[in-house]
Parts: sequence; structure tokens; C-alpha cells
Amino acid sequence: MLNTATKSEAPGTEQELTDGFHLVIDALKLNGINTIYNVPGIPITDLGRMAQAAGIRVISFRHEQNAGYAAGIAGFLTKKPGVCLTVSAPGFLNGLTALAHATTNCYPMILISGSSEREIVDLQQGDYEEMDQLAIAKPLCKAAYRVLHAQDIGIGLARAIRAAVSGRPGGVYLDLPAKLFGQVMNADAGEKSLVKVIDAAPAQIPSPASVKRALDVLKSAKRPLIILGKGAAYAQADEEIKSFVEKSGVPFLPMSMAKGLLPDTHPQCAGAARSTVLKESDVVLLIGARLNWLLSHGKGKSWGEAPKKFIQVDIEPKEMDSNVEIVAPVVGDIGSVVSAFNQAMGAGWTAPPAEWTKAISTKREENVAKMAPKLMNNKSPMDYHGALGVLKNVIKEYPEAILVNEGANTLDLARGVIDMYRPRKRLDVGTWGVMGIGMGQAIAAALETGNPVLAVEGDSAFGFSGMEVETICRYNLPICVVIFNNDGIYRGTDVNGANSDPATTVFVKGARYDKMMEAFGGVGVNATSPDELKRAVNEAMKSGKPTLINAVIDPAAGSESGRIGNLNPQSVLQKKK
Repeated sequence: MLNTATKSEAPGTEQELTDGFHLVIDALKLNGINTIYNVPGIPITDLGRMAQAAGIRVISFRHEQNAGYAAGIAGFLTKKPGVCLTVSAPGFLNGLTALAHATTNCYPMILISGSSEREIVDLQQGDYEEMDQLAIAKPLCKAAYRVLHAQDIGIGLARAIRAAVSGRPGGVYLDLPAKLFGQVMNADAGEKSLVKVIDAAPAQIPSPASVKRALDVLKSAKRPLIILGKGAAYAQADEEIKSFVEKSGVPFLPMSMAKGLLPDTHPQCAGAARSTVLKESDVVLLIGARLNWLLSHGKGKSWGEAPKKFIQVDIEPKEMDSNVEIVAPVVGDIGSVVSAFNQAMGAGWTAPPAEWTKAISTKREENVAKMAPKLMNNKSPMDYHGALGVLKNVIKEYPEAILVNEGANTLDLARGVIDMYRPRKRLDVGTWGVMGIGMGQAIAAALETGNPVLAVEGDSAFGFSGMEVETICRYNLPICVVIFNNDGIYRGTDVNGANSDPATTVFVKGARYDKMMEAFGGVGVNATSPDELKRAVNEAMKSGKPTLINAVIDPAAGSESGRIGNLNPQSVLQKKK
């Protein structure tokens, strides 16, 4: 066995035994899973202790949802399933939001939860934290399994790993009832029951006909555009993608978590001319990007009046034609598809018309020049642009740092202002736009990469996971948290005219979040101007010490829901007096 097993002595015989605890740990180690994100408790407390003793890094959080967000982003960064371990019922439910988030965003993740005993749950007899967790998880993840017998632990984990990473990645639930851990079996038989997963995510080669069709459509374009999504970043086919984009000469638009696949300062990057390229393009090639709400479903005023032809590269055939007609679908894994594109393009590929590329360059330069003065202001209290101008320069100086970003205005403005230079260095709220990912993702990013992390948080978004600053300090992680504190959600100036209660979007005035970090032994800084913010962030990046900077933002700064305010319905009626 890979782990220490117990021994049992009967008259005249001696047999080496193992149990469910050891088999779970051995199965994880056999498959190269060396980190678990968890919150300990019944019935998995000893599993965490024993895993740690066996050499697995077990990172304990203050809330299961944050542990789950950490596991999900670990899967995105490593292409191996991140593992979140929770207790039963309420702990499982806390992790379930992160599991659904991982599935929606195509992050490979496994949520392993202890559960109550089947015979009592199935008869609804009122066991401790009784819940049919498997049934609840099934609709919200890619696959869900339950293991009832110790000899099936190896195969159960193997199925979970394969489901999480094969095809379109996603979240998987693995249910381990409490009795399973104590089940004892022969150690040799236990070792033979373990499964090392081979070729869990095999290449999905595109058909030559689909590759030719796609390139023919792209070649016919007068105003082509490439959109890179986070699927392209996940693929880790960075050199192939860079070669294809540069060989084609086509302008590219990176979605937020694809920023840095090629530098945002690349001459073909159209990020600063987003509105122009969406409206005026005639052929759009999507690589690992989906035509969901983040791209206005591929239609409407954002896309203008110009007729569009869409080419889409995705490993999931059902993604094609999800919102608009895809004239050239290419089904396959992104690395294989882009490699096939590069081979099929040959040496004589014709660049897009200069009229198109020059128009984009001109618009990009105009917009960058228009933004520049806003980013250089030194107002106190700060506005968003003055603060983001500082952080833009920090990332330029530390291109290997990982930027974690969430909030309303804080998110919307940061993804446009802060340039990225390396792939998979920008992590944010993803497809759901869910708040609360910040501290979990920051912790996993620091642990999985060893790089410094800059977490840029709205004050509202930070509230969902703020207690994890204790976790950051406990593990002494090189994370600098910057909270854009404008005293509320969207802005801190709303007034309740009906009674003395604060308005629903307003927080405590002048809150000092930096004191939280100090309370746990980290560095806390209160910054009221861009100059103070610059000094504090630079010191944090140099020192690598856990740091939280309370960046004081003008309460009047910000707008309703940032740039997606149209998603907040409003009443057209006035209440009669």
C-alpha cells in the first residue's frame, strides 16, 4: 500500500489490512492529486488529518464555498481536477454553489462530501445532517457518483477524475457516506482496487473538412475578427494560438480571462476598440468563447447592422448554433484545432485588408489616449480610474503576478484598464458573474503557481469571502488584497427616505477593512490617494507579506451595476401618495 495500514492478528494468522480512509488517500495520490481545499468536520475530519500526514497539502478554509472556488480555479490553472472536501448536508450545500460555478465555467473540479448513512436517509428517519446529497447534486454538475464499498473507492475516484477533465471540463460530485471510511479490507486487495487514470482527456481531433471550411470562410472576410475565450486560456496551447493569430494577421478580442494569451499591448489586440470590432466585423472566429450574455448572445445593437458569419471552435458539439447560426463549426480540443489551422494555412496566407486593421488601430489609439488622463489623476478620495491607473502600472512591472478581480464597477472598469501580458494571469467572476470568488481564487492561485497575487475587490464583493484573510495569514501567502471602498454597493450615497434604516446598498461609512488583516497578523494599509496606493501595493509585492489595502474611493463614484446596469429591472410606475 502507499499508506500505512493496520494489522490484525488472529490465532495462527497475520493479515495486513487497510480501510476507507487510507484507500481514498491512496487513490488521490496515485492520480497526482496533491492538494485538497477543505473545511474540516463530521465525518471527514480524520480524512483531512490523515491526508496531511500522508503528504497531501490540505488547506483549511473558513467557509466551504470559498474552498470550492479555490478548487475550481485550481482546476482551471492546472488542467487537473481541483478537489474540495466538505462535511455533510450544510457543508455540502455551501460547496454546491462553487461546484455549479465550476461546471458553468468549464473548470475541472471534484466536490467530495461526507454524508449520512444511506439506510437512515432513504427511510427519512432523521440522521445527523440527513440529506440525499447525490440527488441534489446531480442537476448542478457534470456527473455525480456515490461509493458504498471500500473496494469501489478506486474506481469511484477514477470515474470522477475522467468525468471532470474529459471533453468539456466541469464539476463532479463524489459522495462518501460516513460508514465507508471505517470499512476494512485486505491491504493487497485494496491496493489492486485502485485505478490510475490513463489519458483522462484525450485529444479530440477536428475533421479536415471542418478545418478547411473554417479557413475558407475566414479567408473570404473583409473585416475579420478573432474572439479568444477562457477556454482558449484553459487549453494551454499558448504558442499555437499566438502563431495562428499572428500568421492570420486578424485583429483579436480577448474575453476577460483570455487576456494575456497575447499581450493586451499586441498590435493586433482590439480590446480598446471592442465596440467598433463587434459592430463592424463581417466574419467572427470564436476560439473557446461562447455566444452567451457576455457577448450579447451574438446579436442585437452591440453587434451592429453588418451581416455576420460566425466560425466557432469548441470541444462540445451542442454549443454550436446555441444563439445564432454557426456557418463553420469546428469540433475538437482547442490545441488540436489551432494546430490544424496552422498546418492548413500554409505559407501564403493573405492578411486582412489594411483598411480594416488601420481603422481598428486608429480607434484603439484614440480610446487609449482619451483614457490616459483619467488614469493619471491624484484625487483624494480616489475615483476608480485614478486607483486603477496605479494597479495598471503594478501589473506592467510584475507581469507574472496573478490578478484576481471581482466587484461591480471594480470588475467592469478593471478588465478594460489593466493590461495583461501573460496567459492565465487574470482570474475573475467568469460566466455567471458571481460575487464571492475573490479570496478563494487568490489563495488557490498563490498555492498552485507560487506567484504573487493581487486581488482587486469591490467592498461588496469582498464581504462574501472576507473572513478568508485569516486563511491567507495562517498560510503566510504572498497575496495583496486591494479593496475599493466606496461605502456601498455600486456607490455609497443612496438614502432611505422612508425611515431611519440605512439604504439597502449602503455600508458603514469610513469602514477600515485594513484592520481585519492586522488582526490576524498581516499588513494593513489605509490609502486615500493614488500616490499612497502606489507605495502600499509596491511594498506588498516586494515583501510578499499578506497585505490588505483599504483604498478609499469617493462614495459618489460608480454606476448602477457597472456596465451591466440594463440587467437590473426597474419599475416604470410611481407610487401614489
